[in-house]
Amino acid sequence: MPPKRSYVSPLREQAAARTREQILQCATELFASRGYGLVTVADIASAAGVSAKTVFASVGSKSDVLDQIVTRGVAASGYEDAVRQVLEQRTSEAVLGGLAGGTRAGNEELFLVHEAIHRALPVHENGEALWQRATADYRAALVAIARHLHTLTPAPVGTQEETADWLWFWFGPSSWRALVVENGWTWDHAEAFLSRTAVATLYERA
Repeated sequence: MPPKRSYVSPLREQAAARTREQILQCATELFASRGYGLVTVADIASAAGVSAKTVFASVGSKSDVLDQIVTRGVAASGYEDAVRQVLEQRTSEAVLGGLAGGTRAGNEELFLVHEAIHRALPVHENGEALWQRATADYRAALVAIARHLHTLTPAPVGTQEETADWLWFWFGPSSWRALVVENGWTWDHAEAFLSRTAVATLYERA
């Protein structure tokens, strides 16, 4: 007798995907507003309108939920297109202006995701690895842009490695959060300030 074929229902798969999306969205909002340590799987289930059993079956534990939030955030960042556009620029002002605009757009669009991750770091069982995974592509993009800046004339005043570190200091997620969240700046104000500061500092003796 031939083995029975398992039947996969497209409608059932779509419903499961919607449930998973709802769980992750609600978890992101809860982690961002309350902090990872103060949110339970039951809280996530209640916000998503499902049972705790469904959360575990669809995504996993609370740690698994955060892990999926990080994965989705990295995938949604669109950093490759943003970096490509910046690397096409041929003046330092255009590069740094494009970098300010691109990182602002990414941080603004993914604000809840970044906030959820940020507030999880102090209490997560493996916060350092989580942060490194969440920011690895971001940092690599800034290294590529630093390398590009050193092919232009004039070149930045420091070494290529120093330039990459400065770009991370100015345009990394921590700087955007410090200005917008902790100090209440508008995104426009922060973007203009960071772009202006980067140009003035990188080329102060050029």
